[in-house]
Order: sequence, then C-alpha cells, then structure tokens
Amino acid sequence: MTDPQSFASFDGQRIAWHEQGEGRPIVLLHGLFSSGAMNWRKYGAAAEIAGAGYRVIMPDFRAHGESAAPHDAAAYPPDVLAMDVEALIAHLGLADFDLGGYSLGARTSVRLLVRGLKPGRVVLGGMGLTGLTGGKARADFFLNVIAGVLAGGAASFKPGTADYAAASFMVQNHIDGEAVAHVLRSQQTTPVETLRTLQTPALVICGKDDQDNGSAAELAMELPYAGRVEIPGNHMSAVTKPDFGSAIAAWLGHR
Repeated sequence: MTDPQSFASFDGQRIAWHEQGEGRPIVLLHGLFSSGAMNWRKYGAAAEIAGAGYRVIMPDFRAHGESAAPHDAAAYPPDVLAMDVEALIAHLGLADFDLGGYSLGARTSVRLLVRGLKPGRVVLGGMGLTGLTGGKARADFFLNVIAGVLAGGAASFKPGTADYAAASFMVQNHIDGEAVAHVLRSQQTTPVETLRTLQTPALVICGKDDQDNGSAAELAMELPYAGRVEIPGNHMSAVTKPDFGSAIAAWLGHR
C-alpha cells in the first residue's frame, strides 16, 4: 500500500488518494462521513480486491479524509464529487478500469455513468433505488445531524437513535460539518428512466438489514445488466463483514 498521494482537481482543490495492489485499476469511492481508509482499507475489502489482481485506487472525497474541505459554497457545484473523480481518472491516465462505491460512493458512481464515464464494470454497495431517484429526505436527515453536531456535538442527540449514531460517526471521523453540508447540497438525483439506459455491467451489493437507501432488489431490477448479492449486516455494519470484500473480489474475478 502506498503513502497518500494528492493532486489539484478541476478547480485547484487538493484531492487525496491511496493505492493498494497491482493489476487492472479499480476506483473505489467511500460513503458519507467516511474515507477510503474507513470503507475500503480498515476492514480488509481493499486487500481482498487487490488480491484478486487489482490496482485499488481509493480517493477521499472533498470535505472528507485527507482531501481539502473548503467552506465556500462555490466550491461545491452540482455533481462536484463526480467532477473530482473524473479529474482523478484523467490525472492518472486511466483508460481501461472498473469503478465501485459504497452509499454516497455508489450514488457518485451512478452520476459518473450518467455523465458519460465508461468503466468496464461498476459495483454499487449499500444502495437502493430511492437512494438514486430521490434522496432529499435522507439528505435533510444528515443536514439536521450536521447542524446538531455543530451546535453541541453528538450529545445533541439521544443515545440509541439514528441521529446519535450518525453524529457519533461524524465526530469519530473528524468531519468538517460546514464543508460536508455543501457536499450534500451538491447531490443530484437520477431518474429511473435514466437508470434503465445504463449499459455498464453492475453488481448491487447490500446488507440484508439495510434499507437506508431503499430497495437494492428494485435497483438491480431497473439496471439492464445487474446482478445482486445480499450479505449480513445493516448500512453501517455490512462494510465491516468479510463477505463484503470477498463477494466483490469474486464478482470482479469472473471477467
């Protein structure tokens, strides 16, 4: 695994990434309040995928991890996360590669496909249909969590609630709330009619108890070339299971 690297994105903001393994490139995108280290490296998924013969490239989204977190709203145009990934792919000179994401990373992966990116295959983790076609209520939930953390930390919420869990995760990962609020406001929906036009072979992988972004089964049905794998866990825990990385590595291995 290499030390973190960085580059200047389309607007000059610093975007950091880590790499692990050698072989066919795959760009893996993390979830909200998380990082490449948390989603892909900490619990072994990146090692599993690298072991299948892949060069695993894991950027930190803007306002996350080791990347820049500007506070200016102008630094977060619509689809800004997709624009950063496009800039990274161009910076690395990738022409033949795969793509994957978890939660916000899966949403960003779909936006990249809609914008014309042509990976060989795509992995959509922790994502259901309404997480792509809608998402306003979920974004509002996280904006409320951010406001509470900025006002008083995780203690602003009652222990045991979804708000408290999200706030605790945000604090644990040292997230800049003001910057991430701009990320949430930059998100774009994708109509189901557009999903039906996407030709990239996809794996939809989701925890058995994860309905946070809607139905993974419904998403797989709407995509023209999609398979689905269900693993143990909910939205927060599925990425920590050995099944997560091993299922992705096995699917990627069947090229």
